[in-house]
Amino acid sequence: MSDGTFLRYVALGDSQTEGVGDGDDTVGLRGWADRLAELLARDAPDARYANLAVRGRLAGQVRAEQLAPALALRPDLATVVAGVNDLLRPGFDADETAGHLEAMFAALAGQGARVATLTFPDIGRLIPAARPVASRVRDLNERIREAGGRHGVTVVETSHHPVVTDPRLWSADRLHAGPLGHARIAAAVAQALDLPGSDDSWTRPLSGPPLPARTGVRAAGAELRWAGAFLGPWLGRRLRGRSSGDGRRAKRPELSPVTAAGGRSLPVEGGRQ
Repeated sequence: MSDGTFLRYVALGDSQTEGVGDGDDTVGLRGWADRLAELLARDAPDARYANLAVRGRLAGQVRAEQLAPALALRPDLATVVAGVNDLLRPGFDADETAGHLEAMFAALAGQGARVATLTFPDIGRLIPAARPVASRVRDLNERIREAGGRHGVTVVETSHHPVVTDPRLWSADRLHAGPLGHARIAAAVAQALDLPGSDDSWTRPLSGPPLPARTGVRAAGAELRWAGAFLGPWLGRRLRGRSSGDGRRAKRPELSPVTAAGGRSLPVEGGRQ
């Protein structure tokens, strides 16, 4: 890449980068990294893209399993997004998690890749039960900024914008973005990378009335249903020492031409695609 055009894009990470919440395992997952690759290919049809992300992975596992294959692909653009699975664990260590991320930043940037990453929103605004981890999110975000600054990493600041916790951007489990949320993440990274046609429309509030707020019995019932559908199975896997990613492999382990899994990218509401 010498003129702002990226031809070899490799994505590293966990479920969000894999695309969970945008499609399913029957029709296939799309996700923000796929959508970003489509934006790259719009201006560089020869662009190729690999996605090494696997759901459930901790930052240390992403480093151990994905960094060496990513380096072997010699990307000119790499995205590294991990850490949410770590901060939800009882033994979360912000320095250790950030250390794994920084090691990946350093190795990829040292090989000549442009590296980009994200800060995380306060998930306590989406999941009341997760409010105690708000300080963990802030701590990890600050360490990501510091590590990124040391290695010239493009840090996409999604955490500062109120729209990122609009429930309409999120899937039913509230931990993974839905299709519109994945489209917004892709647009945010595109703007940070200064891709042609990108702008700040992804930061703007969604149009239309917000979802009605639940209070009292309705709110309690919604939380119980969410706990039964998502929290219970998650805790069950933790108790059994299992992960949602057990037995899974990367969906695009090699660089290959970019194709839009669902045709055109979903529009970023209120702005460009």
